[in-house]
Amino acid sequence: MRFVYFIISMTVFFCQSQTSTRFKNEVGLINQKYDSIWNASQETIVFTGSSSIKMWKNIQELFPEYQIINSGFGESQTIDLLNYTDDLILKYKPKKIFIYEGDNDISDKKRLKDILNSFSIIISKIKKENTEAQIILISSKPSIARWHLKRKYMRFNKKLKEMCEDDDHLEFVNVWDIMLENRKVNKELFIDDGLHMNDEGYKLWYSVIKNHVQ
Repeated sequence: MRFVYFIISMTVFFCQSQTSTRFKNEVGLINQKYDSIWNASQETIVFTGSSSIKMWKNIQELFPEYQIINSGFGESQTIDLLNYTDDLILKYKPKKIFIYEGDNDISDKKRLKDILNSFSIIISKIKKENTEAQIILISSKPSIARWHLKRKYMRFNKKLKEMCEDDDHLEFVNVWDIMLENRKVNKELFIDDGLHMNDEGYKLWYSVIKNHVQ
């Protein structure tokens, strides 16, 4: 078991070293923005992950009673969030963390076990810093642009859900089902690129995520 963990750790270390400067400027701008407005004395909720989080511009307005940090960074994969866990999550000492990653990983043909390994290490890092933090994993969404990969996304979502079932500090949010219409992706929920959501898509997300915030 120790040998297996060593191999996983070395693999992650290698991947991190390869991506150590990727997104550095974007992460720096996120930190610069919130360093000027974040109140360390108030409870904080972090939303982080790829562009579906980054482009959710009105999260703070939807939850005005909470201090929200949106540290989403576009085109990111799970290994990128692992690389910047300290900067995008831990430095804000959040009570709750919502994570949306895996979408770009699957599109980039990453192996499911590698994605889940990165998730596991991110979760371990958060728990080590704060044993009381609640971590909410948001399922991958269906999209027009990536509908041909739907079976891979569905397998990934199943694994994420199973991961949450085994841990009291993890919760799973299913945004996949609510974005379907007659078992096909609802095309009315997307902007022209067929990948990112419009306001109607985010309204659906809010309808299921709000219960996990409150």
